[in-house]
Amino acid sequence: MPSPIRVDLPQQPYDIKIANHGLQELGRSMTNLKLGKKVLVVSNRTIDRHYGQQAIAALESAGFEVAQVNITAGERYKTLNSVQKIYNAALKNHLERSSTMVALGGGVIGDMTGFAAATWVRGINFVQVPTTLLAMVDAAIGGKTGVNHPQGKNLIGAFHQPRLVLVDPQVLNTLPPREFRAGMAEVIKYGVIWDAQLFSQLEQSERLDQLRYLEAGLLSEILERSARAKADVVSKDEKEAGLRAILNYGHTIGHAVESLTGYRLVNHGEAVAIGMVAASQLAVTLQFWDLEASERQLALIQKAGLPTQLPDGVDIEAILKTLQTDKKVKDGRVRFILPTQIGAAIVTDQVPREQIRLVLQQMQSK
Repeated sequence: MPSPIRVDLPQQPYDIKIANHGLQELGRSMTNLKLGKKVLVVSNRTIDRHYGQQAIAALESAGFEVAQVNITAGERYKTLNSVQKIYNAALKNHLERSSTMVALGGGVIGDMTGFAAATWVRGINFVQVPTTLLAMVDAAIGGKTGVNHPQGKNLIGAFHQPRLVLVDPQVLNTLPPREFRAGMAEVIKYGVIWDAQLFSQLEQSERLDQLRYLEAGLLSEILERSARAKADVVSKDEKEAGLRAILNYGHTIGHAVESLTGYRLVNHGEAVAIGMVAASQLAVTLQFWDLEASERQLALIQKAGLPTQLPDGVDIEAILKTLQTDKKVKDGRVRFILPTQIGAAIVTDQVPREQIRLVLQQMQSK
């Protein structure tokens, strides 16, 4: 088993453990954290069918009293109504401040479980057991929790750090190819904003669109380097006062596209890919980075089988309006994360509205 990756926060540091068949060690890994006996496992029916009993058995064998609730996954179900179902299960099973919620699922399950844990009796423990590539490399790490508002994504939420992130790469074997591609968008993001070596490794891979085409060892590199990048950034800036904002590369326009398509047409990773293409073109136009770097990024996104144009029917003026509700808006100015070279990015609010409009027009489906 590789050494755990430490998210080194002053208030509550925690480990990211990456291990094949690690799900079987869930109970043992949690025992060392001196948590209370009561655990509520939050999942969805599909994940529960594949891994629910394995997780529950691992917890019960370590002496935990386990209850379970399944909620509907999917971005459009990431609402306060869904969180209410978690609260109801917490109440029914008498979860106390010493109790723990375990998120067994993708990013949506993790976000909602984390938010429920942050707000149930003013905050209880929670553990992330991500089952998608996107959650493993990004969503499960860093303590951002929340739900969507009809007017925008993740507008309701809290920072609430997990006590542990347990990543078992074996569970990716049941991940649908489209969801794998979605996760690759976040991996490419890390290569662009933080880790030039990871970017180069991705370039050397012949295909990135399905797990079975990855060369031996590349998945381990992807999981470890991405998790380490996220841990490094979060350790330096837990609550997004500055540096952490770079993790939103591709998300500014990406979130607007998700919201405007009702979270049905494109998934999160596909929206981030579209957003990265837009941000990259803005960076070229504003001379933050060069055309060659932009084309290298575009080639990786295409290799991962991700979209590079706006979906049909998405109105550009509607995107511009939605950007004003983005969480990164400050003093009415939209802040963009723009790359400056492979492995580095900056945050700027000096992006003219007309330039955004022009880039989006170029990205409309021909």
